[in-house]
Amino acid sequence: VTTSGGYKIHTFTSSGDFTVTSGGNVEYLIVAGGGGGGGGRGGGGGAGGLLSDTYNVELQTYVVTIGGGGVGSTSQGVNGNNSSFGAIIATGGGGGGSSTSAGSNGGSGGGGGDSSSGPNAGGTGISGQGFAGGTSNPTSSKESGGGGGGAGGPGYPGVTGTGGTGGDGGDGLQKGISGSMVYYAGGGGGGSGYSSGALKGIGGLGGGGDGSQHSINTGSVAVSGTVNTGGGGGGGTYADDPRTTGAAGGSGIVIIRYAI
Repeated sequence: VTTSGGYKIHTFTSSGDFTVTSGGNVEYLIVAGGGGGGGGRGGGGGAGGLLSDTYNVELQTYVVTIGGGGVGSTSQGVNGNNSSFGAIIATGGGGGGSSTSAGSNGGSGGGGGDSSSGPNAGGTGISGQGFAGGTSNPTSSKESGGGGGGAGGPGYPGVTGTGGTGGDGGDGLQKGISGSMVYYAGGGGGGSGYSSGALKGIGGLGGGGDGSQHSINTGSVAVSGTVNTGGGGGGGTYADDPRTTGAAGGSGIVIIRYAI
């Protein structure tokens, strides 16, 4: 619990209780856990759903739940977990797709995984919480994953003409409820292809993790979403252990403030 600019601010980075001793309006920010990145030509994980508004609280105790990020995988990334403030629920981000699958639906959608038979679509987001994931690279010989969607915009598709560069994650939204302007809920970047010049997708502003880059282009592993931002995890690249594995999504956060 902190104070800033005439407000008392309750920041929950793990689950707990918010006890009201004087009813009235409060402002809230709820961010769910980000989705895990998919593996092997994988899409980036979608950001956790973001909700921000005011709410009239009564004299009671409200349960606050912080959703964990979804696990990254060598196949389909796992969806993030929901975060909530009482009955108000933000939905976990969608997991990134693998070499055989589309991105999963969620608060923001996971990016599509790629395959030699053609592109896969990103998952859908929930209106008012986040955006869709990007489609994987449509060039069948230069597969790369799409970026996960963010709270502020959709994930980008995998890039053609580059040997298979992963799509960047969608940016999150900047909020000042904590007393400082901070970005939350960015999508994870898609994994790169395996041709010369193929680069990883970059995670979106708001804790999105970068995708994995194949060793033919100075390899790097996928990066997890940042904790307590709801950022999506980066997607894995193709046939290049340990860089084939997508990374985990970041856990969520709940912030509640009111005038003092």
